[in-house]
Amino acid sequence: MGIKITVAESLVKCLETEGITKIFGYPGAAICPFYDKLMQSNIQHILVRHEINAGHAANGFARITGKPAVCVATSGPGATNLITAIATAYMDSIPMVIITGQVKTEQIGRDVFQEADITGAAEPFVKHSYLIKDAESVPEIVKKAFYIAGTGRPGPVLLDIPMDVQLEEIDFEYPESVEISSYKPKNEGNKLQIKRVADAVKEAEKPLICAGGGLFTSNAREIMVEIAEKAGIPVICTMMGISVMPYDHPLFLGMIGMHGRKTPNRAISECDLLILLGARVGDRAVMGMKNHHNLKVIHIDIDPAEIGKNLPVSIPVVGDLKAVLTQISEAVEPKRHKDWTEYLQELKSSENIIHQTPEIGVNPAAFLDELNKLLPDRCVISADVGQNQIWTANNIKLNSGRFITSGGMGAMGYSVPAAIGAKSACPEAEVIAICGDGSFQMQSMELATMIQHGIVVKIIIMANNRLGMVRELQTSLYDDRLTAVFLDGSPDFVKLADAYGIGGEYVSNISEAKTALENLINSDKPYVLQVKVDENERSVL
Repeated sequence: MGIKITVAESLVKCLETEGITKIFGYPGAAICPFYDKLMQSNIQHILVRHEINAGHAANGFARITGKPAVCVATSGPGATNLITAIATAYMDSIPMVIITGQVKTEQIGRDVFQEADITGAAEPFVKHSYLIKDAESVPEIVKKAFYIAGTGRPGPVLLDIPMDVQLEEIDFEYPESVEISSYKPKNEGNKLQIKRVADAVKEAEKPLICAGGGLFTSNAREIMVEIAEKAGIPVICTMMGISVMPYDHPLFLGMIGMHGRKTPNRAISECDLLILLGARVGDRAVMGMKNHHNLKVIHIDIDPAEIGKNLPVSIPVVGDLKAVLTQISEAVEPKRHKDWTEYLQELKSSENIIHQTPEIGVNPAAFLDELNKLLPDRCVISADVGQNQIWTANNIKLNSGRFITSGGMGAMGYSVPAAIGAKSACPEAEVIAICGDGSFQMQSMELATMIQHGIVVKIIIMANNRLGMVRELQTSLYDDRLTAVFLDGSPDFVKLADAYGIGGEYVSNISEAKTALENLINSDKPYVLQVKVDENERSVL
């Protein structure tokens, strides 16, 4: 028999038992019982300035720790404001537990103040959800939520708890483990399929590994590099796989896709074996593959629904990447593909061209080259969405740092709260958010969160007074008929930062970049750089 406490207090104890040290949230009446008990805990609550950013911050936290992170909101608009963040986590397979307050049980379905069917509204974007009406079931449901969120293909799990249920008393006992008969993730790969993979690697003359974000999720980066080196296989990556392998590694070629580099896309068009590791191969990445008729494809993923969804597969392998790659590492034979790897490295080297200096503003690639020279080994780059995302993805050169972004959903306003989450997870790392002037204005309120909680995130704003990616599409596809892409009326971002007590400066030409970036890196407080970019700059430089 457990101790007698309220459900609200039991929620706190559940989180403590799960090792949660920080949560991100925004309170309201329907979640106040939980917040009242949270005061008695050592769990740090980080108050964001908009609920969506609680979700994005938890996203960044989870991506750095590799474990489910927690965000909290109240009922009605508080909960619905989280939906984009929930969808972002779902698309990118990020483990999160979302706790929302709900109106009293007797009021559900009566359209009372701040009532919203959040479990119904979020259903397409969650791995699982619970509307909890049975108080006694709370500890077991919380245990299941963390188990579901963090195993198999990770994702967000929603717990919606009515206010009256939070106030009920229960005999609290937190289960050490749970078993769900309908949910049994597969870890190791089928042995026959592993043998087929090893044989295919042995026969291939031009093999290629495509690394996706699943390698981070399963903590399988090191074993992937070991296999690549042992079998002499060059590596490309999706956007979600950036930083999965050191940029300077002789086998690494860069990012594929419609916004990717020439060399990795060329490699796909010429390889005879493509090994997809934890990659969904979405529409932005699949460009060069569909018309490759002689290509043999191995696809390894924890989620069988993703295998073959966007690309025909010759050898499917379902299982946890780390477990499967360990099996493959033991099965593959050492081999070198000297001509193939040297050819691709020559192509990669030829891409390192001198960046043209524009008449107006800064060349983003040249600016990022200056940043690369100053980045410490332990760093996190959080890129937003739009042209700034493509510039960063193609030009950041991380050898031991981490790159994070909103890949599948492409949610503008992701970079700063995700960076706050990442810095909260790893305070010793240098964490830099890179965004555009459009996306920054979706998240600028989180400067206050950084100041209130002493979270030292640096921010680089690529400012061209345009919604740059949409402007680029309108220029190329709509005969340059520009509409609703002008950001006139935007504030002076350095002055805005100063209003929060945050230092900053302007970069209007490349000659100013080195000193400004040194000031940013050397600051022991948050810092903002406003970088002037030509309004007609393209995404792929």
